[in-house]
Amino acid sequence: MALPAPGRPGRTPLVIGLRGACGYRPEHTLASYELAARMGADFIEPDLVPTRDGVLVARHENDITATTDVAERPELADRRTTRLIDGREVTGWFTEDLTLAELRTLRAVERLPQVRPGSTAYDGQFAVPTFEEVLELRERLSSELGREVGVYPETKHPSYFAGLGLSTDEPLVAALEAHGLNRPDAPVFVQSFETTNLVDLVGRLGLRTPTIFLMEAAGSPFDAVAAGDGERTYAWFGTGAGLRDLAAAGISGIGPDLSLVIARRADGSMGADTGLVPRAHEAGLAVHPWTFRAENTFLYADFRSGDDPAAHGDLAGQVAAFLEAGVDGFFTDHPDVGAAAVEAWSTTG
Repeated sequence: MALPAPGRPGRTPLVIGLRGACGYRPEHTLASYELAARMGADFIEPDLVPTRDGVLVARHENDITATTDVAERPELADRRTTRLIDGREVTGWFTEDLTLAELRTLRAVERLPQVRPGSTAYDGQFAVPTFEEVLELRERLSSELGREVGVYPETKHPSYFAGLGLSTDEPLVAALEAHGLNRPDAPVFVQSFETTNLVDLVGRLGLRTPTIFLMEAAGSPFDAVAAGDGERTYAWFGTGAGLRDLAAAGISGIGPDLSLVIARRADGSMGADTGLVPRAHEAGLAVHPWTFRAENTFLYADFRSGDDPAAHGDLAGQVAAFLEAGVDGFFTDHPDVGAAAVEAWSTTG
């Protein structure tokens, strides 16, 4: 599968293995990333959070209560606490309270055991990987598979971590630089839910890779909230003016919630195309929506199969509808289905 020029719309759509192939393995483990690449993902996607000693590790959240066996470790019981993260109180165990050595004693577990009981067979088998290990895996898989496997890191809660003196940004840029990936044509996208974070990465720290602004279905980015800017909501960023603002800031594309591209009706069925993709393309931005998952509970109602929320429906059909809407790539928990859907669409289209 040919890769598009990063950040430029109109090429073969990219398959991004969200947290690896987390429909089949516990998320953000080397096993999950490797499976995603072998299933045909063009990119593997690590979310990055720091340890207490400033090492970047791959976890979807800094709260590791649901994704590791930390709650079963009596020696770490006293680390359970409550933190205010992006304006919301969260109680659990957090990476910023553990050193890398302490985190290494833990093992990953399936975050959604009711929906993905098959993945629980792998509970306890895998460690929490560092970003360095993810980059080393990317290099090995690119060599073994004979194609460039990309990496698509997200800076999690950048304002929060900067306030703790544990910024993810400097070590992220340093790691990319060390691996020869800090360049415009590298197989890398750096993503964030905060525009100021992306602008700072490029302007102050010299990040040269394409950048993606992530967009929730509702609400506002936390950096806008913290600044008291009530106008720069996710909805505003989806307007022509908002998209042009992103492009003018040097951002390469957007990663919107699926419903921002094709509306989801109240009954869960697929609604109208919102026009976000052509508006973004007119501004010169790529569009990589999230998240495509095979289980009925996550699918638009049109593509569900039966009444079991954990059963797999027609994910390929849902992907095809978004490909027809013109997206340039997409995040998926099931990269094998995503890759097959892109191949079928490319052949018939």
